[in-house]
Amino acid sequence: MKKLVIAYSGGLDTSYCAVSLSKEGYDVHAVSVNTGGFTKDEIKDIESNAYKMGVSTYKNIDAVESYYQKVIKYLVFGNVLKNNTYPLSVSAERIIQAIEIVEYAKSIGAKYIAHGSTGAGNDQVRFDIIFQTLAPEIEIITPIRDGKLSRQEEIDYLKNNGIDMSWATAKYSVNKGLWGTSIGGAETLTSDKALPSEAYPSQLKVHSDSYRDEKKVMLTFKKGELVAINGKMDVPQKNIELLNDMASAYAIGRDIHVGDTIVGIKGRVGFEAAAALIIIKAHHLLEKHTLTKWQLQHKEYLSSFYGMHLHEGQYLDPVMRNMEAFLQSSQEQVSGNVFVSLRPYHFSLDGIISEHDLMNAKFGSYGEDNKGWTAEEAKGFIKILGNQNKIYQHVNSRV
Repeated sequence: MKKLVIAYSGGLDTSYCAVSLSKEGYDVHAVSVNTGGFTKDEIKDIESNAYKMGVSTYKNIDAVESYYQKVIKYLVFGNVLKNNTYPLSVSAERIIQAIEIVEYAKSIGAKYIAHGSTGAGNDQVRFDIIFQTLAPEIEIITPIRDGKLSRQEEIDYLKNNGIDMSWATAKYSVNKGLWGTSIGGAETLTSDKALPSEAYPSQLKVHSDSYRDEKKVMLTFKKGELVAINGKMDVPQKNIELLNDMASAYAIGRDIHVGDTIVGIKGRVGFEAAAALIIIKAHHLLEKHTLTKWQLQHKEYLSSFYGMHLHEGQYLDPVMRNMEAFLQSSQEQVSGNVFVSLRPYHFSLDGIISEHDLMNAKFGSYGEDNKGWTAEEAKGFIKILGNQNKIYQHVNSRV
């Protein structure tokens, strides 16, 4: 039989692929890559359902640590928010999933890889680029894209083959991972409608408008990485999970992202990313205190390029390693504590303590006290600094 590995999530699209490809004579091996957000019971359910679809084997690969080390760490270092909004929750994890899947396919000698992407989204690009680059000898098969199948056509096909798992009742498409959860539904297909509160997976558990229910949290960073919460040390990926549990009780991190897709159309998606948004904002605040203005300036545009290339599926281009080296280097002094207040639906950054805090320099206090120069020196500096503008205005005022 023709050995095939399918990127299997357990949803409608990949279930259709598993059943149809099995019936076409492929030896289907289903693989799920856990990049966070799955419980052990959910993984067991996915495995059980995979065998109902006719697959020969099922494999769940735990890639949470790999996801953090290869991608999330650099998104934090760069304070990456696409269009100043979205922490790349889904696009980031797709890269790691594609890499893990293609490596597994090569390890078992599969000649084919299948995924359930449609022809209208970003994931088809991310998966195909990774697969083609790392294993050009493996053929890529995409039944949903090639058949231009509607959701209802897939449901009808599965029902006709004795599989009915009530996919039609799911109002929202939810994708959960370590760095956030995306939510798609009828509202996100429009430009004017908001997602209702019940569409988000985490609901508010603190019902008060007063400050009595606010929660104070201390985040400890070491060279840019989140190493402790409230003084308790753990690996960053565990701290992300813990902070997300704490903050999601306040329904923090909800928003809708509007962006340009890789295939050139506008896209709109809801997301919930409490930990990601808090960590990025807290980390950025710490950087404002510990980095020079030129470090901050150059980091900003390089981080934007890094996030865009990652979103566009260009993770394997060597320029990404170049930018990661810069981002890593920039974190040498980014250590300290950031104090955060959690309240219903929002959070605030209260301040930082760091031995690298450049506000602690003994040159004076901004706008108050000057100890590093005289008044005459200040006037001379300002005069020379303004020379270029004075020359330009003088020359061109006569034209």
